[in-house]
Amino acid sequence: MTTTEKKKAHLLGFIQHGVNSHATGMWRHPKDKVGWNFSSPEYWQHMARTMERGLFDAMFIADELAPYNTYEDSSDAVVKWAVQCPTHEPSTIVPIITAATKHLGVGLTLSTAFEHPYSMCRRLSSLDHLSSGRIAWNIVSSYSKSEWDAYGQAMTERTGRYERLEEYMEVCYKLWDSWAPDAIVADKASGIYADPSKIKVVHHEGKYYKCDGRHFCAPSPQGRPVLWQAGSSGQGRDFAAKHAEAIFAVHPNVDRMKQYASDLTERLAGKYDRAPGSVKLIYGLQTVVAETRSEAQDKYERIRSCIPPEGAMAWISGHFGLDFSKFPEDAIVQNIEVPGIQGLFESIIYAKGGAPVTVKEAAMIYAQGMGMPVAVGTAADIADQMEHYMDDGGADGFMLAATYTPGCFEEFADLVVPELQRRGRFRTAYTGSTLRENLLQS
Repeated sequence: MTTTEKKKAHLLGFIQHGVNSHATGMWRHPKDKVGWNFSSPEYWQHMARTMERGLFDAMFIADELAPYNTYEDSSDAVVKWAVQCPTHEPSTIVPIITAATKHLGVGLTLSTAFEHPYSMCRRLSSLDHLSSGRIAWNIVSSYSKSEWDAYGQAMTERTGRYERLEEYMEVCYKLWDSWAPDAIVADKASGIYADPSKIKVVHHEGKYYKCDGRHFCAPSPQGRPVLWQAGSSGQGRDFAAKHAEAIFAVHPNVDRMKQYASDLTERLAGKYDRAPGSVKLIYGLQTVVAETRSEAQDKYERIRSCIPPEGAMAWISGHFGLDFSKFPEDAIVQNIEVPGIQGLFESIIYAKGGAPVTVKEAAMIYAQGMGMPVAVGTAADIADQMEHYMDDGGADGFMLAATYTPGCFEEFADLVVPELQRRGRFRTAYTGSTLRENLLQS
């Protein structure tokens, strides 16, 4: 394979709109947010400009709608140890991010569980207009007991969740596609702004949703936001293969990546007749880079030392819907069945290549970065590992999990990006004007 034929990586900065993202305890790291406040616009402007300087496709904002309350039937430990808490609403920072940049996209995690498709479409279309076409929607249906408790509703059964989600998307598509391209006349002489005959009234009455109205926004630059998904179960993978333009996954090693890529490719082509290259497979990766390997290893150990053990237990309890305080620390997780996110639990099960993993080990592994592989070393070491995951694991790109911010992204942009560019494995400039165009760039 020549350099010009090699796959180029797509990069997303994986964060939350909160004091701490996916590496628990980072708020106490000596390099975390030095001189910055996560609740200030200036912090997000700097983060956005850093990612754009590194030619990232987008900032990927994860979310959780309420503090986890599974561990010891309480959210006390989550609050005490800042386990993704406090976390602010993700869409509020989009105008701040996009006003500070020209190319960087923003991927929003927004749950369908407690919001009608009509308001969801209106919000996303509005943001796509304000960003000149740089919005993606990470489609989720709430999985956490704490979210349902906070909204005062009984948690839906997993078996019917994707049926409900399919209808949700059906309504969204009807709304987004309801305006004809030439619906806006804007004739000042006659006073006619739009032709009602070219803007459909959506009449939908289904099992879960009703809608009788026109989409309140004219078509945005992308028409629809770029659709992202992270399906892991069989139903989830089918949903992702049918709807998504980028699919996210967390796998601890290249063998698991390869299996996942093969399965998704079969679903994309065989079940849904999706064109090759039209859907990007994005894998989670955490990086710790330095000028020397010994320095990088020291930085890695410092990151690990910030993780609070009880906070780690609270996080896996919340994410997997099972109170791990009820298990001995040396219990083997391979023998435990969880009701929560199955695909992410597999990232723990295979974290040691299939060897037994204890509850205590699982908590610490997951609290470091959701079970993602960690690349520790020089820029060349990290580029080697990324190439391995692309060439042998089927990755089209990576969601880079934050450690201390904004430093981890500054270091990646300054050290790893130039190394990838030297190898012909990363873009040297943005070529598209929208997020979709940049994401589809090969």
